[in-house]
Amino acid sequence: MRSAKKKLFVLDTNIVLHDSSCIHQFDEHDIVIPITVIEELDQFKKGSGSLNYHAREFLRTLDALSEDRIFNGGISIGAGKGKVIVKLDYHFHADLAGSFNSSVPDHRILNTAYHLSKEHPSRQVVLVTKDVNLRMKAKSVGIKAEDYTTDHVKDIDALYKGYRTVLGCPSETIEAMYEPSVSVGPGELGGDGRYAPNEYLILKNGRKSALGRYDAATETVVRVDKGTAYGIVPRNAEQAFSLDALMNDNIRLVTISGKAGTGKTLLALAAAIERRRNYRQIFMARPIVPLSNKDIGYLPGDIQSKLDPYMKPLHDNLGVIQNQFAETDQRFRKITELLEEEKLVIEALSYIRGRSLVKIYFIVDEAQNLTPHEVKTIITRAGEGTKMVFTGDIFQIDHPYLDAQSNGLSYLIERMQGQKLYAHVNLEKGERSELAELASDLL
Repeated sequence: MRSAKKKLFVLDTNIVLHDSSCIHQFDEHDIVIPITVIEELDQFKKGSGSLNYHAREFLRTLDALSEDRIFNGGISIGAGKGKVIVKLDYHFHADLAGSFNSSVPDHRILNTAYHLSKEHPSRQVVLVTKDVNLRMKAKSVGIKAEDYTTDHVKDIDALYKGYRTVLGCPSETIEAMYEPSVSVGPGELGGDGRYAPNEYLILKNGRKSALGRYDAATETVVRVDKGTAYGIVPRNAEQAFSLDALMNDNIRLVTISGKAGTGKTLLALAAAIERRRNYRQIFMARPIVPLSNKDIGYLPGDIQSKLDPYMKPLHDNLGVIQNQFAETDQRFRKITELLEEEKLVIEALSYIRGRSLVKIYFIVDEAQNLTPHEVKTIITRAGEGTKMVFTGDIFQIDHPYLDAQSNGLSYLIERMQGQKLYAHVNLEKGERSELAELASDLL
């Protein structure tokens, strides 16, 4: 339903760097781009990263729309849309001068929103920013401030888990699950019979139980066994489900979520090595999220030395798999060979860009630190025969402008639920150690 009165949305730079198509997401309302935003985008024009892409795309969009009127009353974005207006800097308002430094870009953006609220008292002016500090500053001077929620997951508590428990499943159905020649239909489980493709099931009746997966292609529930992957044995039902999805070449996209110590990365890497003959290469990558606002350029050494601290967890998991075997064991030597021959490549995600992703087993670790657009960019590069796996903890985010609802992993889980090429498992039980489980739960 259309609003009776158009709002005036003032966009911060981080909104543009998050989504270059953002001006198309505000329906009939008008959008103001402070000139400070254009100045800040100028710093991001060059480069191959996601931020650079968004900066260039947004500036091209503005340029295609622009006429003299973009600075003077604005220009229509399109049918059913409002106007986009670029505003030159105002003099710093006396109401703000005592509390805010006028040389700070965020404060100049805030100043633009404040002036607009005074110029248009009958219209609601809303500052849209992913910076929580700027939102608080805006609210402190009476300006309404909001996060950009177009790609947010609406209800994080209701996010798809990928499996469910079916209590009171008929005993004969559970017994039939163990018969190799018997097909079990979803209607025989005793529930409502409605399951998502590749949804996993824990079937129970008293002491009898079975694990299953709904196969939408055959419209049957197939049994899931607790198999192994390169010596790694699942320790619970959730891990068994994960391994089933990771080892199934027909499931081309897999997401594994869960807190630290649940085995996400270990299972993904073990499955990839187990299935290596079906793929040209194994890529394992993770996004680089600089700590303490310092980019990796501040770290000493060459590029490999700079990346090693970020890649260490991946090498640790590989070491766990390799060190199950004696050094003389062929399975131990095989992992060394895969690394030396670059059949198994562990790199920062930014260095995977531009590679051909044909017949690749591609694991993206710490995917909760990716934006929805970055996740889309990665998946749309998948070529023939490629399998993609995203792992992460949606509640442990290092990115300054993402949270549990807005990160790429949550977005992917919500959007892909119900697709035949997709499976998801949320791991809840920690298996690292009793101490690690206690710390994860209590601290």
